[in-house]
Amino acid sequence: MSNTMAPAPHGASGVALTAQYVGAAAVWGASFLFIKVAVGGLSPAQVVLGRLLCGALVLALIMVVTRRRWPRGLRVWGHLAAIGAVMCVIPFLLFSWAAQYLPAGLSSIYNATTPIATMLVALAILPSERLTRVKMLGLFIAAAGVVLVAAPWSARVTDTGSETFLWAQLACLGGTTCYGIGFVYTRRFARDHDYDAITISASQIGAGAILILLLTPSIGTGTVTLSPEIVASVVVLGGVGTGLAYIWYTNVINAWGATVASTVTYLTPIGGVILGVLILGETIHWNEIVGGTIVIIAILIGQGHPQTRRRTKTPVLTKQTA
Repeated sequence: MSNTMAPAPHGASGVALTAQYVGAAAVWGASFLFIKVAVGGLSPAQVVLGRLLCGALVLALIMVVTRRRWPRGLRVWGHLAAIGAVMCVIPFLLFSWAAQYLPAGLSSIYNATTPIATMLVALAILPSERLTRVKMLGLFIAAAGVVLVAAPWSARVTDTGSETFLWAQLACLGGTTCYGIGFVYTRRFARDHDYDAITISASQIGAGAILILLLTPSIGTGTVTLSPEIVASVVVLGGVGTGLAYIWYTNVINAWGATVASTVTYLTPIGGVILGVLILGETIHWNEIVGGTIVIIAILIGQGHPQTRRRTKTPVLTKQTA
């Protein structure tokens, strides 16, 4: 396989990529609210099952309407199954379990640690991923902002006890580590195949849906209590957050690289915290506002916006072809 280079996106292409980046951030920021609502009547595994089935259905319909061909070969599907497990099944289960014990806003804050894991994994296994000093500085400043928002020095004890509260936070960190591995895996997999974002997303979500279907009889037992809010939360989580947003994000990964693209998770705490306050009545503290502001500033520093993109016409990798 060889790399096809194209000029840096301008006009509609650049705007489209930016819109997909922002759209994924908005949808995934709201996803923690939907997860919190959904676990009020479903077990974590049942939430993940509904989410992945809805996502797989939406993406399969898009595949049919656009007349795309599904990938072929056991080796390819082995990769897709691995991506589906690491990017979908495992982290979704971890975040859904944690949602039973953590505020939605706090879960979204921990989700912002994903770029740190992605950076480390990318540096270890992707020769093409290189961080400049400015980008690295931005990542570490953003990490400091996330720590300030989370305020780990102020222990909070919930009804389930401080030990469960701690395990729930560790579960979120485990989920973000999976995302970091998955983002880099997706980037590396794309270099060996010429499948577009829709095909990759539909295949990995479909593989994830099959995996959770196989696991549900063992881990998805429990009473099901449905309400319009719970059903709507699962449908939006699946159809938009796990369906359309994965197409957007795969496009961003292919164009901008795994490390830079993963900074989308720095934006999710904004929506997660605000929605948690407005809809769930969660409390927002001064450190969350200050830390969130630091994170946004760090993203601008790390990505070099807006000056870097105006000055340079350096080509970016947009597609892999044979």
